[in-house]
Amino acid sequence: MSWTTAADLRAQVQRWWDRGDLLRATVTDALAWPMRLNLKVPGAADLSDRFEAVRDWVRELADVPQVRIEWRQWNHRVQGMQRLPAAVWIDSLQDALTLIGKARHAQGFEALWQQTVVAQPALLAWLSRRPLQALELADRWERLLAVVAWVQAHPRPGVYLRQVDVPGVDSKFIEVHRGVLAELLDLSLPFEAVQTEASGIAQFARRFGFLDKPVRIRFRLLDPALPSLPGCEGLPDITLDAASFAALTLPVERVFITENETNFLAFPAVASAIVVFGAGYGWEALSRAAWLHRCRLHYWGDIDTHGFAILDRLRAYFPGAASFLMDRETLLAHRLHWGAEPESARHDLSGLTPEEASVYDELRFDRHQPRLRLEQERVGFEWLNERLRRISEL
Repeated sequence: MSWTTAADLRAQVQRWWDRGDLLRATVTDALAWPMRLNLKVPGAADLSDRFEAVRDWVRELADVPQVRIEWRQWNHRVQGMQRLPAAVWIDSLQDALTLIGKARHAQGFEALWQQTVVAQPALLAWLSRRPLQALELADRWERLLAVVAWVQAHPRPGVYLRQVDVPGVDSKFIEVHRGVLAELLDLSLPFEAVQTEASGIAQFARRFGFLDKPVRIRFRLLDPALPSLPGCEGLPDITLDAASFAALTLPVERVFITENETNFLAFPAVASAIVVFGAGYGWEALSRAAWLHRCRLHYWGDIDTHGFAILDRLRAYFPGAASFLMDRETLLAHRLHWGAEPESARHDLSGLTPEEASVYDELRFDRHQPRLRLEQERVGFEWLNERLRRISEL
């Protein structure tokens, strides 16, 4: 049966709610009432062949509250004069809200709107754009407005989030709500108070002028002849903040980057070289070190689609970076150690060399096996040493 049911009518009104239309209509003239609902009705053959079903259908629609039915008379040749629904209307916003049980929620949104009119009128545009999300945040909205007001009073404050002094707000609250706060602050702060090139939740602090915890870079000296840092004599494993790492003047010719801590710790000795542990920070932190751009960089990641995607992103900062042990020869030589990555990347990568792109295509198109991965720590240690001997001769 394709006739519109009572559930179908409610579903139509529910879609208005799910789009945010009904909430917007509580505070604006977003909808013009009455609103007509879609209605599919029985045909003449249904009246003849399924008369009882049609009569039940009419009763069901007539019992739906908060809708107005427009009727028509139909003189059927067998059943005689019949009164059937021709159109169904919702006459008011209140009727629509009551029909789907959302009247109380709408009142809550209206209260949020009025609160924002007084406290932060610039944010009404956000409420209108994201009314359902606003409802989800109703119990936190007052605190979110308070954070916005604090940042307005202290633009680009140069302090840690922990130092924001707002009643009922701690740094955890701000961190959890960075996404929505970023949208609210973008609307409420002057242009010069927002560093627009810093985007995404991870760069919230930088975008709005807060201090961020320093990125720390861990590296090992692979050549005992390299001068150590003051106070670090005899300690090859060193961790520095990004600014201190950028200020180094080590006489280094090669830099290896590996994503696996065991590989980092066990990396063999190499003349005039260091190895960097790549986990825990983005490539931007490394790119600030001008001396690093003068070195020969070798990136060692897993041979899987995501490993090549990381290599592709690295080359946005270091175009001359070379892959290390991420070639077809290494992949095929370690067939006994093949595994599977949870989910493969499928998009094109423009930063790969032709050889790398060929291996990447074999992986993303499952030419060897589905979701193939060779994890970097499964590469044989003698294989690693042999490859290091090869590149040292270049």
